[in-house]
Amino acid sequence: MITLTPEAAKQIRFSAKESNLEGLPIRLAVTKNNDGSFHYGMGFDDVKEDDTTYTSEGVDIVVSEVSKDLLINTTVDYVELEPGNPQFIFMNPNDPDYSPPAE
Repeated sequence: MITLTPEAAKQIRFSAKESNLEGLPIRLAVTKNNDGSFHYGMGFDDVKEDDTTYTSEGVDIVVSEVSKDLLINTTVDYVELEPGNPQFIFMNPNDPDYSPPAE
């Protein structure tokens, strides 16, 4: 399962509307670099034959067969880590560089 926070879903819906891409799902992708680190990507795309689909917070998500296992139990959030610089973050327990947020 892949989960979007309400903030991430709101930003994705806003981006879709601004880009006239409403109705297209958001594709989430990850590749594993040679050093073992993960590189994430996202963008609006059509569903392909071998894709897995999810829905979270009313947003349709597609993931390729290649990325699916690396994204299991990932949560995508939209946060402001630095003032004035909001960004999407991937909280992925499969990522060797991931540290759960402090409670």
